[in-house]
Amino acid sequence: MLSLQALLVSTGTVAVAEIGDKTQLLALLLAARFRKPWPIALGILAATLVNHAISAWLGAGLSSWLSPGLLRWGVAASFLAVALWTLKPDKLDEKDATLPAFGAFAATCVAFFLAEIGDKTQVATVLLATRYEPLWQVIAGTTLGMLLANLPVVWLGHRFADRLPLRLARAVAALLFLALAVWVSWNGV
Repeated sequence: MLSLQALLVSTGTVAVAEIGDKTQLLALLLAARFRKPWPIALGILAATLVNHAISAWLGAGLSSWLSPGLLRWGVAASFLAVALWTLKPDKLDEKDATLPAFGAFAATCVAFFLAEIGDKTQVATVLLATRYEPLWQVIAGTTLGMLLANLPVVWLGHRFADRLPLRLARAVAALLFLALAVWVSWNGV
């Protein structure tokens, strides 16, 4: 029987962590600028798949290169750091607000890929890949979590984004990452 634990944990972790993130603000900006939800949605999917696949492969590589003890405490400390980072609200910088003049799909691919570099969901993907297998479930789960958090913003625009309880979402995401840090500290990777 196929276990979907890696898929479910990855989806839930990234979906909650993404609420109020700068890429969600970017999705809102793209939706307002281009008003073409399908190319934006496909751009988010393509950029996230590539970015999170690279991140997951890095995480899997780290788990084979580092000793179990070093990996355990490194992952636990990283989850704790991401928990604290999650409490800080993201803001879209003015320089990020300028988008390329080419089509909605290409602009979304480029903007989302670049916005995800070093973002907490990318770090979470690396960390999840050190802990969970199979790798395809981590990649699919983190990508699905990203889509679950961003596609409603694309389709429903600012009315939906304004009604999100962002402070509560950040607190829940921080608690989730804290729980993962405790879990890894207690049980190991």
